[in-house]
Amino acid sequence: MFAALPLLALPVLAYNLVALTLAGGFSSVEANIRMAEPLFNIAMTSTAQWPVTLGDILIAAGLIVLFIELLKSTTSRRTAIVNHALSMLLFVACLVEFLLAPAFATSTFFLLTLMVLLDVLAGFIVTIVTARRDVGFGVDPD
Repeated sequence: MFAALPLLALPVLAYNLVALTLAGGFSSVEANIRMAEPLFNIAMTSTAQWPVTLGDILIAAGLIVLFIELLKSTTSRRTAIVNHALSMLLFVACLVEFLLAPAFATSTFFLLTLMVLLDVLAGFIVTIVTARRDVGFGVDPD
């Protein structure tokens, strides 16, 4: 049953937890500041410092999870269909949060929402293409 859950819910849930810990919760406009604060710096070989933010980490985690989700969508098991439906529900929830809650009107959450949309589209497209290959249409021999 856990295989049917969309893994992209993890970075979205992490963003929700960050948004809820802000003063004002979902109505806070400080989420953009929290996402852009450098957590640590990585020294590059060019002697430059690369500041890594919470938003960067969430986007990187989302991309890794999106790759795994795309691999999962190539299976034709029943859990894949449930996964697609749950991914669609996750996309609707993300879209509502993005449009209605000020704490979610950030580039980081927009990109996470876009990843969820791509997961939904890729899942349905892969399922349709796979189902089309499984159905054989015979040619009428005249």
